[in-house]
Amino acid sequence: MNFDFTQTQEALTDSENYLKQEYLQISTGRANPALLDGINVESYGSFQPIKNIASINLEDARTMMVSPWDKGQIKDIEKALVDSQLPFSLSTNDTGIRVHIPQMTEESKTKILKLVKEKLEDARVKVRNVRHDAIKAIDAGEDFSDDAKANFKDDLQKKVDTSNKKLEEIYLAKETDIMSV
Repeated sequence: MNFDFTQTQEALTDSENYLKQEYLQISTGRANPALLDGINVESYGSFQPIKNIASINLEDARTMMVSPWDKGQIKDIEKALVDSQLPFSLSTNDTGIRVHIPQMTEESKTKILKLVKEKLEDARVKVRNVRHDAIKAIDAGEDFSDDAKANFKDDLQKKVDTSNKKLEEIYLAKETDIMSV
């Protein structure tokens, strides 16, 4: 009889995807539409993500153009961008909003790296929780012998180590991206 690691593997993959998604929303001094993913705009009585009410196009490495499908929402989008307190400068015209990403200083790189490390630690905590839950499930399995439980725990640790290695690779790629700007 084997232990089913399907849920465990899915949870570990979710932790990796969580970290990737969090890193997409952290500015590295380059324009990226994902930087605006966390911003919601009041639109027709409800809050919508910017990407649902406008197209976001890259104009150059540090500039994005947000063009709403309904030009009457330009002011609402501008307000949401200002309220987000992200370090962008904005310029508005009759077709949309130009979002300028500032050049990163050494001080801002240091702050961003600190945030990136915090997100890495959050993902590691998720992995530890998955490991803890899987160990509890293995120990609760009454059909398993002690040797089988030990083997399952070894297999689990290999999966956790692989996941932690992937998290570290994602972190190192983001760190390199930040420091190369």
